[in-house]
Amino acid sequence: MKSTWIILILVLVCVAGAVVLAQRNADVESDGQREETTAPTGGSEWISPKDGAPMVLIPAGEFEMGDAFNEGYDDERPVHTVYLDAFYMDKYEVTNAQFKAFIAANPQWGKNLIRSAYHDGEYLKHWNGNDYPAGKGDHPVVYVSWYAAMAYAQWAGKRLPTEAEWEKAARGGLAGKRYPWGDEIDASKANYAYNKGGTVPVGEYAPNGYGLYDMAGNVWEWCLDEYDSSFYAKSPKQNPIAGGSISSVVSNFTNVKTVRVLRGGSWGFGSPNGLRAANRFPPHLPQPPNTNNHIGFRCAGLGSVSP
Repeated sequence: MKSTWIILILVLVCVAGAVVLAQRNADVESDGQREETTAPTGGSEWISPKDGAPMVLIPAGEFEMGDAFNEGYDDERPVHTVYLDAFYMDKYEVTNAQFKAFIAANPQWGKNLIRSAYHDGEYLKHWNGNDYPAGKGDHPVVYVSWYAAMAYAQWAGKRLPTEAEWEKAARGGLAGKRYPWGDEIDASKANYAYNKGGTVPVGEYAPNGYGLYDMAGNVWEWCLDEYDSSFYAKSPKQNPIAGGSISSVVSNFTNVKTVRVLRGGSWGFGSPNGLRAANRFPPHLPQPPNTNNHIGFRCAGLGSVSP
């Protein structure tokens, strides 16, 4: 009888162990499935392998796009709700050093080889051939056309952000604020109004709530969209872009002729009005070939939440 009880106890222990092991394996499998299907949370970072740029995940969701204070231009209204899928955004503006690496890999976009249709005659004006000014490797690249910015983004496996993506990223998770950090501005928060006399190294000022730097000031940033002054009145709610689809613009960018959008203000923009998150650069300048020392860019991911 005693041996029978011992055998029964051993059987029960083995059964219990098998149940625990099966549950543990199920948990591991379930965790693996969750890893594959759950997008990273907002603020997650990864390094873009081609250009070495850190990128930040901007989470999916809605935000209010446009001028909530009714103090900007007519093209910033009406304020409207936009839903965007998650996307990645460069943490910093593209630098001279990064652009030099792009030219080294793509010499047809060098200062002396770029096609005349892709610039206005002042492309990389302050460079000596394909060398940027000494000591400016970590400054944002300027005198760069929309075409060249698009070519860089394509080489890096990215693209330019849509106007809606740019504004959501600039707002840093804040709702109804003028600037990426709040409603007030001074020289300690951004490079504007000639307070530095030119560009400064990227990341010199504090980041916004998403961890992005220089979303106001330093340089204007090219966006993917065509400029449409009345777009907000007819904008789709989900993933809007003016002037075609993301894929059509990216795949045919060298054939684009229409005015593009600039965002963010620059070191030489005298009024803080231009640094508002809702501000859209007026259409008298940003034709795709245009360049000057106030215009640069940053890249966005291609729409995937997985690096």
